[in-house]
Amino acid sequence: MSIKVSESTGYGPNTQMSVFGYVMAAILVIILLPLLPVIVLAWILWKVFVSAEDIEHSFADWRRESGRPPSGS
Repeated sequence: MSIKVSESTGYGPNTQMSVFGYVMAAILVIILLPLLPVIVLAWILWKVFVSAEDIEHSFADWRRESGRPPSGS
């Protein structure tokens, strides 16, 4: 006999794992929040000095360079 959707199967929220998840998230926030200005500064310096400005290729550029007509024609 099948179990009706409205009947409980005995499974419920796992409180211990939920508390563990919240504690770990709080620890990560406490550790990473003071590091946020350092991370932002490192990201800006990376963009300015290291990251080469790559040309983003698009489908329109490919069609134009290959000599194909534009897509509405």
